[in-house]
This record gives sequence, C-alpha cells and structure tokens, in this order.
Amino acid sequence: QVQLVESGGGLVQAGGSLRLSCAVSGRTFSMYAMGWFRQAPGKEREFVATINWSGGSTDYADSVRGRFTISRDNAKNTVYLQMNSLKPEDTAVYYCAAMRSRTTTSRVVREYNYWGQGTQVTVSS
Repeated sequence: QVQLVESGGGLVQAGGSLRLSCAVSGRTFSMYAMGWFRQAPGKEREFVATINWSGGSTDYADSVRGRFTISRDNAKNTVYLQMNSLKPEDTAVYYCAAMRSRTTTSRVVREYNYWGQGTQVTVSS
C-alpha cells in the first residue's frame, strides 16, 4: 500500500512563498508519476502540476506556470511544490497524488491511484 503525507501548508500574505512537501511510503516511488492538485471551497478539484518518474518532464496549469515549480527527490521518496508570488486565488486545500506510470504524466484526477490527505494553503490579500 502506498501512503502519501503532505506538509508545508499555512497562512501567507499575497506575494509570499510556501514550499509543500509530499512524503511517499514504499520502495517503488520511482515507478510513479506525481501530481499536485487543489480544491477550493465549493469548487471541483483541479490540476496544478505534474512530474514524471525521473523528474525530467513537468507540466503546469496555466494559472500557476511561472510561479510554481514541481520537483522530486527519488532518494527521499518526496515530491515538492515550490509556490512563489502567491495570490489570494491560490487559497485551497492542496493534495499530492501518485499515478503508476513510467511513461507519462496526467492532468486528470481519475488517472491517479493514490492520494494524500491534503494540506491547507491560505493566501491573504
């Protein structure tokens, strides 16, 4: 069983930065593409960023491209989301997710096999 635990959320002023971490249990972390998603109150869960198994390929939602950076450390079984220039509209619960694939990444929620419990990010104006 794969377990994902997010950390690093919190309250920050607009223009500030946060770094989210997602620690993944198990010895097969490098078999998974990883993704970050977010869900604001009353809204559907939406794609933020994804990274392939090696870290060599990334993809971002238009709303965060140029401000957020996804990365991973396979030796530490951890994926990160560096968030800069935060805006109030970035306020949401952020979830990391794992997808069994060494060939692709995805923006689609249902294609991910495992999910963390989420971490709250609140950006004040």
